[in-house]
Amino acid sequence: MLRLIGLPHVARFPRATVTRHPDCFQLLFQGDEHSRRVDVDLRYIDDADDLEMVELRLLASLQELGYEVERRSSPDDRAGS
Repeated sequence: MLRLIGLPHVARFPRATVTRHPDCFQLLFQGDEHSRRVDVDLRYIDDADDLEMVELRLLASLQELGYEVERRSSPDDRAGS
């Protein structure tokens, strides 16, 4: 389970991009002029054995909060392709 607290206000940062890295989820919140990045260390996630499920739930939760969400693949995944 991942608790979403302290996120930037959706009116100022309406777009959220989630990227899974080997050690964290990177959340990038973007607005018209600025962006904010939040890294969520995977050590603090209870369901770390199924990170894809956690990632999809995170995207769904952000969307429910009103963000326009995008799932981006990790740079490590693209390098292996």
